[in-house]
Amino acid sequence: MHKIKIPYLLLSTCLILSACTIDFIVDSATKLVPSEYLSDLPIAISNNAVSSVEVNNSSRLYSFLGLEAGKTWSDVSKKVFRFSNGQWEQLADAPVEQGRLASVAVTVRNKIYLFGGYTVSEDHSEISTPEALRFDPLDESYTRVTDIPIPTDDAVALVYQDRYIYLISGWHNRGNISLVQVYDVVTDYWQQATQFPGSPVFGHSGGLVGNKMIVCDGVKINYPELSAGAGARREFVMSDECYQGLIDTKDPTRIHWSVLPSHPFAPRYRAAAVGDTINNRVLFLGGSNNPYNFNGIGYNGEPSESVNSIFAFDFDEGTWLHLGATKISTMDHRGLLTMDNKFITVGGMDSQQNVLTKTHAIAIPSKD
Repeated sequence: MHKIKIPYLLLSTCLILSACTIDFIVDSATKLVPSEYLSDLPIAISNNAVSSVEVNNSSRLYSFLGLEAGKTWSDVSKKVFRFSNGQWEQLADAPVEQGRLASVAVTVRNKIYLFGGYTVSEDHSEISTPEALRFDPLDESYTRVTDIPIPTDDAVALVYQDRYIYLISGWHNRGNISLVQVYDVVTDYWQQATQFPGSPVFGHSGGLVGNKMIVCDGVKINYPELSAGAGARREFVMSDECYQGLIDTKDPTRIHWSVLPSHPFAPRYRAAAVGDTINNRVLFLGGSNNPYNFNGIGYNGEPSESVNSIFAFDFDEGTWLHLGATKISTMDHRGLLTMDNKFITVGGMDSQQNVLTKTHAIAIPSKD
C-alpha cells in the first residue's frame, strides 16, 4: 500500500479557482470485498430512484420509477417495489402520468421524498418534471408537496440535519444547470443555495456527512465547433471535477465550495454514492467511464461498460482511499443505500447493458 500525505487543513486553500495536490491510498493488488445477493426484484429495473427507511424497527428498501428491460421509450416505468422481510414486492404504481428516468429519492424523518426525473415520448423528446412527492411508508400513501422551482433530473440529492434536501446541479430540459435547490420538509418551501461552482453536470454522484458534502464527476457539455466559428453542435463529455461543500451551520442556503483534486480513477457516470457517517467519508462505487443515453449506448456510439472499483474521500485524513472492488460491476444507479451495516445497490445495468433484477449487498471495510 502506498500513501502520500498532506495536512487536511491545506484543503481550505484549494478554493474554487485553484487546485492542490492531495494524497490518496491505493492497494497494490485490488481486493474483492465480501458481498452477497439479496432476493431478486420482481422485474429488471435500472435508473431507479431508491431509498431506505426504518418502519417498526425493521429496515425497508424502496425502488421508484426507472427503466425496464426493453430499454425503449415505452419501457420507462412508473413501477414501485418494496423490500421487507427478505423479499421484494411490487406495489401500486407511483401517482404520475408517465414513467420517468433519473429521479432521486431520499429519506427524511421516516418519510421518503421523490423528486423530478424526465419523461420520454415516442418521438424521443424528453421533458424534465417538476413533481415532488412525499411517500409515507406506514400506509404507503403519496402527498404532492411544493414542486421543484426549476424542474430537474439526474441531480444529486443530499439531506442535511434531517430537514433540508439539496438538489445539486443536474439537467433541465435542454441543458445542465448549476443551481443548488434546497427543500425544507418542515415549511414545504424551496430556496436557492450557493450555486455549484464547477461545470454544470448530470449523472454525477455525491454524499454528505455532517455539514460536509463531496460531489464528483458526471457529464458536462462542450461546444467544440464554436471556437472555429461554426454552429453550436454540442457534445457530452465526462467531467473529472470534484468539489467539497461546507454548509453554513447558521444558514443552510450558504455553501462554501472548494476544489478537490480529482479522485485517482477515471471519472464516473451514474455511479452509486453515499455519505458513510460511521467512518466519516463519502463512498463511490460502480458507474461507467463512458457516458450514455438511457439505453446504455454511449453518446459516442460505443456500448458503455460498468466498472467495479470502490473508492472514498476520507474527511479525517484528507485522502482518497481505494477500498477494493465488487465481484460484479454495475452502472446506471441513482443512489447507494445502507442496511444492516452493508451498502446496497438495487437493479442497474451490467457491462453488456442488461437491465438487472439483482440486489447487491456489499460489506465495504471500515476503518481499522
